[in-house]
Amino acid sequence: MFDWLIVGAGFAGSVLAERIASQRGERVLLIDKRAHIGGNAYDRHDEAGVLIHQYGPHIFHTNSEAIFGYLSKFTRWRPYEHRVLAKVDGMLLPIPINLDTVNKLFGLSLDSEGLAAWFAARAEKREEIKSSEDVVVATVGRELYEKFFKGYTKKQWGVEPSQLDKSVTARVPTRVNRDDRYFTDSHQYMPTDGYTRMFERMLDHPNIKIMLQTDFEEIRNEVDYRRLIYTGPIDEFFEFRFGKLPYRSLQFKHMTLDRPWLQPVAVVNYPQTEAYTRVTEYKHLTGQRHEKTSVTFEYPCDSGDPYYPVPRAENMELYKRYEKLALAQKDVWFVGRLATYRYYNMDQVVGQALASFRRICAEVAPPKNRALASAVAAE
Repeated sequence: MFDWLIVGAGFAGSVLAERIASQRGERVLLIDKRAHIGGNAYDRHDEAGVLIHQYGPHIFHTNSEAIFGYLSKFTRWRPYEHRVLAKVDGMLLPIPINLDTVNKLFGLSLDSEGLAAWFAARAEKREEIKSSEDVVVATVGRELYEKFFKGYTKKQWGVEPSQLDKSVTARVPTRVNRDDRYFTDSHQYMPTDGYTRMFERMLDHPNIKIMLQTDFEEIRNEVDYRRLIYTGPIDEFFEFRFGKLPYRSLQFKHMTLDRPWLQPVAVVNYPQTEAYTRVTEYKHLTGQRHEKTSVTFEYPCDSGDPYYPVPRAENMELYKRYEKLALAQKDVWFVGRLATYRYYNMDQVVGQALASFRRICAEVAPPKNRALASAVAAE
């Protein structure tokens, strides 16, 4: 008999498995459909010996001391500030759009004050910001929207930006200075030995049993457990009772090149050309030294593993119907991107998992013969 069955060995499931096993002293069975732990953050050495991210680039960044401190128990860190270029009009330009982006693209010599005025002169007024198109054109105008956002967003999501919630493009800021960092969080790092090694350390506990290549549907009535934590797709848990929730998926083309470098930064976006959205070169991320370089071309698609919930009003209405069912479940917790139909950064998933653990401790008494560690309340 396991105290807990946890479905999904990504960040949400692994953090909760570690907390429950180490802090409550309870037995956990952690399962995953895939043949590895780590979820989408899984990394591996390819045939050439280059460390790559199997499911596209994962860059850790957070402003939370608590989240950074928790993960630091399982990894050392390599400082890394992420920079992205976009191939626009044949030039590689900084994204998010900043002072250098506009000056290089249009052959100008604006300063920060001049750029702010330049944006204001081109911004289109909107009575209400509803869509992803509204966010951009109301800030920088239609020309930059067409060059940097429209094509990329349409490839990524399969629909026009005008049909997507404002949250999609609101994630990418616009700057009037020369700051070309993609993120500005106080903690920006990569795990020194990779994400997979971090997960291995996190799950290295005698109270945790791991079963990979295991489908929850095939064992949900075969394994004895007291409580369940589910991090998979919420509609799948309820056998698609109200229909499937829409997701965008990704296909990855991994390639090793017989040259030391391909591009000047880790990620180059392609908003105007190519079927793929971006190309990632991993040695920029990892700091690895190697005579060859490995890259990944990323192709969005409708079918395949679910990666991104599609942020449209009708989809959220459908999710709310599933959420109502989830809230009525006894001794079942739904945690993570797929179970809550939200796009979360890695640190946000960790934060949600730690918050879920605090709720579990408040609602579920540990077995009488096992004391709850005093550290839980301070976590």
